[in-house]
Amino acid sequence: MITVPTGYVRYLLDQVAAQGFDVEALLSQVGIAPDEIERDTEFSAVKFGQLYQRVMYITQDEYFGMLSGGRVPLGTFRMMCHSIIHCANLGKAIQRVGDFHEICRGARYKPALERSGRYARLSFAMLDSLTDEERAETPLSQLPPEQVRTSLSMWHHFISWLIGTRLELKAVTFTSKPPQDQELYRTLFQTNVKFGQPQNALVFAARFLDYPLVQNETTLRDFLHTAPYQLLVMVDDHRSLKAQVVAIFGKDFSRELPSAEEVAQALNMSVSTLRRRLQEEATSFQRIKDECRKEAALNYMNSPQLSINEVARLMGFDEPSAFFRSFKKWTGMTPGDYRRSPIYQQQLQKLNASRHHMGNATKH
Repeated sequence: MITVPTGYVRYLLDQVAAQGFDVEALLSQVGIAPDEIERDTEFSAVKFGQLYQRVMYITQDEYFGMLSGGRVPLGTFRMMCHSIIHCANLGKAIQRVGDFHEICRGARYKPALERSGRYARLSFAMLDSLTDEERAETPLSQLPPEQVRTSLSMWHHFISWLIGTRLELKAVTFTSKPPQDQELYRTLFQTNVKFGQPQNALVFAARFLDYPLVQNETTLRDFLHTAPYQLLVMVDDHRSLKAQVVAIFGKDFSRELPSAEEVAQALNMSVSTLRRRLQEEATSFQRIKDECRKEAALNYMNSPQLSINEVARLMGFDEPSAFFRSFKKWTGMTPGDYRRSPIYQQQLQKLNASRHHMGNATKH
């Protein structure tokens, strides 16, 4: 079972109580007994995620417990994710996150990115649009240490999810004095933690800013369904390199896919390293390439409005016969045999049922 320190739970509930909410009623709503928090040093991360979801709902604040400087309306995080999910790389995504916070309601702080030589730094900055009075009300120098820790941890996990691999940190810096639970900080960030520093920030190699985002609208939907669970714990993706290669290939198969050399260059590694690491993940560059092309071909073939020749053209084949040979290699069937198969008929029935359901929903 994946757990979080019970101190996280206690701090969250203290914040809830400070705003006048009934903590006992809250725990009852999510099926948590008070003695679970008192008797254990570790707490289920899944339950903590469910508790956090409920807290955000009752407070109507999606950034509750994090640095925001105000109440952030529900749905803000979802819209922010949709605004960045198609960014070319991590650096552009973080910059867009800052731009998004400039126009969203509630927040007074935004993530700020600095790149200097080999390293990059993700810290917090006040919104450009704040008045002098608003800046004086919420100075960066007086941020609660627990909120800083939670915010940096959540942004670290979110970035790691975006690129499909753990963002290796060079250091994490805090402006606050060293706390009693310093070891918890080191366990949380798994790197060198420094206190009494000029900034609250994550420090990491600048090369990560060039990493492509491996997530898409489908994986984002699943992510948002269980959020903030993934932001509270680090969920490692053991196929992260494969996921990055798939993201670089993209969805347009009418063009020539990038070579192993081009992919290795985009990932800032040598071709030999790329092949070795993929081999460690029990796959290969060519296998990933074939799997992606097969998946794309099946998606097109499952669209009855497209003729087989049109599918061949969308897949980048000048001659339908070449597509026929490749499709049979991928699936064991010719395109014609596939369209006559029970598999395709089942897909067609699902599609028709979905259209029928949508049509009824529109009428109502």
